[in-house]
Amino acid sequence: MNVHKMFGSRRYLMVITIVAGLFVLTGCDSQADDQADAGQGPPPPQVSVAQVLVEDVELWDEFTGRIEAVESVDLRPRVSGYIDSIHYTEGQEVEKGDVLFTIDPRPYRAELERAEAELQRARARADLARSEAARAETLAQSRSISREELDQRRAAAATAGADILAAQASAETARLNMAFTEVRAPIGGRTGRALVTPGNLVSDATPLTRIVALEQVHVHFHSDEQAYLRYEAMSRNGERENFRGASFPVRVGLANDIGYPYRGDVDFVDNRLDAEAGTILTRAVLDNSEGRFAPGMYARVQLLAGNADNSLLIDDKAVLTDQDRKYVYVVDDEGRAMRRDVQLGRMIDGLRMVADGLEPTDQVVVNGAQRIFYPGMPVAAESVDMRGSDATAAEVAAIR
Repeated sequence: MNVHKMFGSRRYLMVITIVAGLFVLTGCDSQADDQADAGQGPPPPQVSVAQVLVEDVELWDEFTGRIEAVESVDLRPRVSGYIDSIHYTEGQEVEKGDVLFTIDPRPYRAELERAEAELQRARARADLARSEAARAETLAQSRSISREELDQRRAAAATAGADILAAQASAETARLNMAFTEVRAPIGGRTGRALVTPGNLVSDATPLTRIVALEQVHVHFHSDEQAYLRYEAMSRNGERENFRGASFPVRVGLANDIGYPYRGDVDFVDNRLDAEAGTILTRAVLDNSEGRFAPGMYARVQLLAGNADNSLLIDDKAVLTDQDRKYVYVVDDEGRAMRRDVQLGRMIDGLRMVADGLEPTDQVVVNGAQRIFYPGMPVAAESVDMRGSDATAAEVAAIR
């Protein structure tokens, strides 16, 4: 019995030893695998890089303004009377000279007939006076009438001639008043709503409607005093033409436009600055043959300020912010993302000017900068075009 117990204990100890050995071997293999994985590390993040653009660019200053009509008329009658009829549809485009309203012409027709009749009487009286003056001249040669009577007949003929002129003026006035009963469009353009209806009594102080010309429009905007002084200084230095004497181009965008798709030219600069606002009124003219603009519209305006040669441009999405500093990541020859603090300028057609901090040969990270956790981090860079970096943004995001 003691021998059997001894052999059973030995078999138990051997099983325990074998199981423990297996656990030790398994732990060593797992530790070796972890060490191998730690030595390899995660792959570098994918980013898109683009080379800095070097271009000659135009500099535009931005302002806000309003669209105004080049010509605008508040239509009023020239004679008093009752509105007889209206000959246009509200909002209709009319030509110069079109009849829009008719005032009851009967009183003015009667006045015209009376004036013309008075003119005929004046002419008849003048014929008689001239005939009597001629006979008096003949009789005076034979001393058949006195000198005093001859002078009277001469004066009567002259008075009759003046009466003809007065009657002609009265007839012309009556003729004009008769013509003014047809209220015509003084300019071509689009009409507004009719402010009176047939049957209303109107006078020369009564507004009937408003007409605005639409072939061209003005955009009025106020440039600030600093910009005005800068333009004047550039003119004196010969860097640009005089702000007042030249026609400077402008670019205009409406409230729903992306960018500034419309072109115009400055045609007027005011002769004084607004002392309260510190601005000066500037006006540009725009073509409106397509009827795109309406008076009163809000407009965004860019005025050509100058040119900058060999400017460095980058995609504005590449710019990052660290408190009050702006910076970008550039990828060096060893594939590392290095931080560069930059000084920025204005936006030019969707790209940002860089005044300092970059070189023309730098490769700037334009997409995927959020995957760079520290300067000097290795990255896998894919080259894209600086202007077309948006097209690759979705592709880079898909790799995440």
